[in-house]
Amino acid sequence: MDIFLRAYSYALGRGGELADALGRHMLLVAIALGVGLLVCVPLGMLTARSRLASFTIINAVNGLRVIPSIAILFLAIPYFGLSLTSAAIALTVLAMPPILINTDAAFRKIDPAVREAAFGMGMSAGQVLRQIEIPLALPVVLAGVRTASTEVIASATLAAFIGAGGLGIYITRGFALYDTAILLVGAIPVALLALAAELGVGAVQRVVQPPTH
Repeated sequence: MDIFLRAYSYALGRGGELADALGRHMLLVAIALGVGLLVCVPLGMLTARSRLASFTIINAVNGLRVIPSIAILFLAIPYFGLSLTSAAIALTVLAMPPILINTDAAFRKIDPAVREAAFGMGMSAGQVLRQIEIPLALPVVLAGVRTASTEVIASATLAAFIGAGGLGIYITRGFALYDTAILLVGAIPVALLALAAELGVGAVQRVVQPPTH
């Protein structure tokens, strides 16, 4: 219990620094997830409709999963320096595969008969997409976002290794000083953020889940 009291005392004495680190951490997560969604949702819709696009794009993005985030981070440094940009690029690459794969699966599993019925009722392609396909696909897409968000929140601690800030500064500082209490000042908020993302996105996923009969 003493270690948690020391961690609390340390955090209390550095409230401004902790708030800045939390803000930078959340900014990195927001950039990675935002770019991942903007890129991978349209790509997933494309791959669900094209076998060639599915083969090339899904395999290419899946290949990114074998590259450690820290390796991507250091590959970006020669071009973007020790900056937030380098960290954001590494985290975006991490966020992309689960979002793309789930989006592809979500639109691919929609029954073609549903589309045909909608077109038969006189709906345009845009109306079918907005009113039929997206609502049906959204729960599965959100499952990918949930996976991506928890991975990105945890991995954003790597930004501290290149001086880009985030809650990882306390983890690296704790290791450097051999002080577990300092390490916990970074580790506990990261764990809570990941848990909040898991529960929050999961709740939204259940809300948008189409009712089953």
